[in-house]
Amino acid sequence: MVEIQVRDKEPLERALRRFKKKWERAGILRELRGRAFYIKPSDENREARKKATRRMARNARIEALRNNPRGARRRKKRTTDTRRSR
Repeated sequence: MVEIQVRDKEPLERALRRFKKKWERAGILRELRGRAFYIKPSDENREARKKATRRMARNARIEALRNNPRGARRRKKRTTDTRRSR
C-alpha cells in the first residue's frame, strides 16, 4: 500500500503530486490492468516470444546503424505534391 505523510505547512497539491509519483513507481495501475482478465499461460508465452523477437530485430537494426550508418537503407523523399493523379 502506498502512503505518504503530509508535512507541516505543505500544500495539498504538492502532497498529492508526491503520492501520484509514488503510486506510479509502485506500478499499481499496471498490475491492476494486468489482472483485469485472465490470460492463458500459453498466450502469455506466445506474446512474450513475439515481444522478444521484435526487441531483437529492433536492436539488430540499431546495431547495424551504429556499425555502418552509410550502408543503411534510406527512405524515399516525399514529393512536394502529395495529391494522387487521377
